[in-house]
Amino acid sequence: MPELAPVPLADLTTLRTGGAPHRLVEATTTDELVGTLRAVWDDGDPWLLVGGGSNLFVGDEPFAGTVVLVRTRGIERLPGSRPGTARLRVQSGHDWDELVAYTVAEGLAGIEALSGIPGTVGAAPVQNIGAYGQEIVQTLVEVELLDEHTGEVSVVPASELGLGFRTSVLKHHYGSVPARSAAILSVTFELEEVGDRARPIAGEQLRTALRLAPDAAVSLSHVREHVLAIRRSKGMVLDPGDPDTTSAGSFFQNAIVSEAFARTLPAECPRWPVSPDLDTVLVIPLAEFDGVVPAPVGTPAEVKISAAWLIEHSGLGKGFRLPRSRAGLSSKHTLALTNRGGATAAELAELARFVQQRVQSEFGLLLQPEPVLVNVEL
Repeated sequence: MPELAPVPLADLTTLRTGGAPHRLVEATTTDELVGTLRAVWDDGDPWLLVGGGSNLFVGDEPFAGTVVLVRTRGIERLPGSRPGTARLRVQSGHDWDELVAYTVAEGLAGIEALSGIPGTVGAAPVQNIGAYGQEIVQTLVEVELLDEHTGEVSVVPASELGLGFRTSVLKHHYGSVPARSAAILSVTFELEEVGDRARPIAGEQLRTALRLAPDAAVSLSHVREHVLAIRRSKGMVLDPGDPDTTSAGSFFQNAIVSEAFARTLPAECPRWPVSPDLDTVLVIPLAEFDGVVPAPVGTPAEVKISAAWLIEHSGLGKGFRLPRSRAGLSSKHTLALTNRGGATAAELAELARFVQQRVQSEFGLLLQPEPVLVNVEL
């Protein structure tokens, strides 16, 4: 359980904000991670896990607690649940894009469209990361959790994580606490064994992004290569030479709204239907069954709206800055708030609030932040 000299969280996060913690610990093995967290929880200190630091927006004041750097690594290949599949159990500190590169090289399909997303594997289920129609929920089997309240390690199936659009029971949403306070130790995925053969792309969002015809067939490596190129063009792949990547990626979530509300927005605003959760199993106790099966209850249709489009069409273009501020929108993608060099968390928060106000004033919709906010408010 190596204890390190505290450094500012600005040095450990991609948005480059945050004061130094009271204590900084590095865990390179699962035993170290478990032992450290149990000790911190027993002491009752505030705590924060940091992997890649790519989904954190941290305030300027010192963090009055313990920061644990998760540096566990490793991929274990296991048999899948059916022929033609394989499972991968991955340590939480493993670099996410390194995992995607591994799956593509091994001919395992299911997360190739998530290429280039920064961060570590343990963070992926927390907000159900996704891109171009692929989401973690589609391939996640289970996670190994260390529960804060019990101090026990357990294996939790994906079905119990409350996975939704960029959310789970583990996520610290702005203005609330997680439904379940725990640390992910490992993550298990089930992927399809397809090798290096070309195959059709089922998802419309991915086909559109890659400019593929509905019947076009491409390899996993083709998908990865082109997704990385798209993300680089938007400043969404970390690059020390590109100031647009000094960000937390997409700062605001694409909004999920009712179909009725979506009709109030301009017709040219990009939108995608959201598949409803369908409960296909209805259980009626035999003693209560009267021969009549109740009609299914309909749920209002929902639509995903492009937050980037809303921002641009509220009058805030790429590269926008407030006067004298060192924070600005990315010059490549309006959904990213960037630190243009020495910006404080206060400056970035001021810009985020301004963006929210402009979009709400123009379209009646309050955009929600995607990163986890620590010691900072919008």
